[in-house]
Amino acid sequence: MTARSEWTRIEMLRAVLGGAAGERVLYGIGDDAAILAPAALPPAAPADAVPAESAPGGPRGGASAGAQELLVWTVDSAVEGVHFRRDLLSFEDLGYRATMAAASDLAAMGARPVGLLAALVLPRDVGDDELLALARGQRAACDALGAAIVGGNLSRGGEISITTTALGAAPAPLRRDGARPGDALALAGPVGLAAAGFALLDRGIAPASAAAERAIEAFRRPLARIEAGLRAAVGARAAIDISDGLAADLAHLARASGVRVLLDPSALVGPDLREAAALLGADALELALHGGEDYAVAVAGPGVGALPGFVTIGRCAPREEGASEVALLEPDGQLTSLVARGYDHFA
Repeated sequence: MTARSEWTRIEMLRAVLGGAAGERVLYGIGDDAAILAPAALPPAAPADAVPAESAPGGPRGGASAGAQELLVWTVDSAVEGVHFRRDLLSFEDLGYRATMAAASDLAAMGARPVGLLAALVLPRDVGDDELLALARGQRAACDALGAAIVGGNLSRGGEISITTTALGAAPAPLRRDGARPGDALALAGPVGLAAAGFALLDRGIAPASAAAERAIEAFRRPLARIEAGLRAAVGARAAIDISDGLAADLAHLARASGVRVLLDPSALVGPDLREAAALLGADALELALHGGEDYAVAVAGPGVGALPGFVTIGRCAPREEGASEVALLEPDGQLTSLVARGYDHFA
C-alpha cells in the first residue's frame, strides 16, 4: 500500500464524500469546521456557488449588524498512544485538552460555542474515579468556554479514545480561502510553548523556572482562543486553527487562498519559549514553526495585527510557481523556504 499523508487522505475522502452535501450545507469538508444554515433560513446555494466576497453573512469577516447566525460544526479525536500518553497527563488534563482541541476549530471560524457531544472509549483499567476526573476536566473546559457537553456515548475498548463534537454559531464564519496578497498575517496565542512543555515532561526535566511551568501548562491545559476568533470575525478575511504546527497549518491557508505566506522569524519566539528551549537545548524557532498542539489562531486581512490579542507575524504575498507555500522573510530581505513539517497522523 502506498503511504500517503494525512492531508492527501483527507483530499481522497473529500473527492468521494464532498458531493453529498444537503441543501443547508454551505461549506463541507476542507476547513476547520463545516458551515450549515439553520432551519429558519431558506435553502442556500452550494459553497462553490458562493464567491468568497459574497459568502453567507456578507463579505469575508464583515458580518452586518443583526445578521442571522449560521451553524459551525466540527469534530476532534484524542486517542491514547497517538495524541497523548497517560504518564504525562492526569485524567482531568485529558478531558480538558480534548474539549479545548475541538473548540479551537470553532475559534478559527470566528464562532462561539453552543454545545458539545463527547464519545468516550475506555479500557477495563479505567475505573469510576478516573472517569469522573476526566469529566471534571471536560467540565472545567466547558465552564471556560461558556458552553456545555449536552450528550455523547460511552463504550469499552482497548485504549482511551475521546471524540468531541462541537457546535458553534457565527453570523459570517471565517474560512481558510479568503486571504489576498498584501494582507497582514497575525496570530493569537503562543506557538512552540506546548511542544516545549511536552519535551520537558517527556525528558523528566523539572520545571526550574516560571517559563518552564508555563510551557508545561500550555501542553496540559491549552486554551481555545474563542474571544480572539470572535474579534477576528470582524476584519479578517481568512483564519485557521494552529494545532499541527505553524508552518504546516499556514501551508493549508496558503494553498486554499492561493497565496504565499511570508513569516517574520523575530515575531514567533517569545521569552517563555526562548527560556524553555534553552533548558531543552532546542532551537526555539524550530519549536515555534513545527511544534504543534498550540491551539492558536492565525488570521489574514488588512490591519489584523491591530486586533486585541493578536500580534503581526508576517504577510501574504502572491503565489509563485514552484515556490514553497510558506517562507521566512529574513532581516536581510532573503527568503528561506519552509517545508510544511508538522503533525501528520499517517506520517
